[in-house]
Amino acid sequence: MGQAFMSQFRISSPLRLRSDLHLTRKVWHISTGLIGLFFYKKSGISIDFMASALLTFAVAAFLFEFVRLRNEKINQVAMLLMKPVMRESERNSVSGLPFYALGVSLALFFFPERIAILATLFLIFADPIASFFGILYGRDKILPNKSLQGTIAAFSVCYIVTIVYGLIYVGPSMNLLVFAIAAGIIGSISEMCSQFIDDNLCIPVVSGLGLFLVNFIVPLF
Repeated sequence: MGQAFMSQFRISSPLRLRSDLHLTRKVWHISTGLIGLFFYKKSGISIDFMASALLTFAVAAFLFEFVRLRNEKINQVAMLLMKPVMRESERNSVSGLPFYALGVSLALFFFPERIAILATLFLIFADPIASFFGILYGRDKILPNKSLQGTIAAFSVCYIVTIVYGLIYVGPSMNLLVFAIAAGIIGSISEMCSQFIDDNLCIPVVSGLGLFLVNFIVPLF
């Protein structure tokens, strides 16, 4: 009876591949990030508390992934519930969610607030948009899973996000223009690093470090 019951939870159709456009996952990626930032800004909680909460969540999520990947029944239920935003590769490997929480928490722990939030915005927007353009128009490969077109999209998104973010907090200046160009380069490099490390972890950490160093040369935040 137990096997018959669990058979109702089996996913017969394959999940989306990394090469699929998978718009639902991209909307989920952007919306959850923006909701988290909105909650942080409106709640008035400290950056240390938010970083600690995200780190705790990441640890719990990694533990759940460990259990899920070793228990077929739990894995089947998890795949059914999260099917709209899961990839086929995540059926038998760690999903992006714990890396997302870990990457943002590390950025909040190690970098000044405005730098950490900007790096998080790179993760929220540049990652899915670069993937969108790379899948649709990525003809010129830089790395096996990275294209020139996707990298240009990542640069453009990070540049625009930095300009808007800088205008809100510091106003127009030559420093903002120079900083935004450097930020676009840093963001696109961090997105390419996801060829080797999960993008949800490397984008906020690598871009946060790069933005932190550039801020010493071109003071903005």
